[in-house]
Amino acid sequence: MTLHCDRMDGLVVKSAEEALEMENIKYVLPFIQEKYEDELKDAFERTLQVRGLSGDAAELADYWFFETAVRLHLKGRGRHYTGLKPSEISGEPVIMMADQAVKSENLNDLMDFILSSVKEDVWSRFDEVLSKKNYDLNNVEDARDYVDSLFNFFDYLQNLIRFMEEG
Repeated sequence: MTLHCDRMDGLVVKSAEEALEMENIKYVLPFIQEKYEDELKDAFERTLQVRGLSGDAAELADYWFFETAVRLHLKGRGRHYTGLKPSEISGEPVIMMADQAVKSENLNDLMDFILSSVKEDVWSRFDEVLSKKNYDLNNVEDARDYVDSLFNFFDYLQNLIRFMEEG
């Protein structure tokens, strides 16, 4: 499962699938702002009616309902709908791990993964700076390369901290 809300394996579509399977809109309703609730409910009822006609009709109706749910979800978040994207082949490990953490109510594996990933990334950027630090003063190109890596390192750290503080 992925967090990307416009993908077929995203949270909104997975919840919409469950809503149709259980014939209960409440599985997907939390993803939709209240002001768009009536439109989603109408789409849900129409989809349930059409699903019984044939397999092809059910497939088409389901897809239309998924599109409607995703479009309304994104609209509520102030984002534009550009169509449903296919499922990701491998998924995103951190999202899959986060999903598993919620299901198991255990954050340890996810936390270890995040901390080791950040640590590895910071060390890698730091090592790059150090590898370029002792440049020949007469080689302006190497000096610029060092300055670029130094500023990239600083920018990365500032953005990381800013994201943690602001979310």
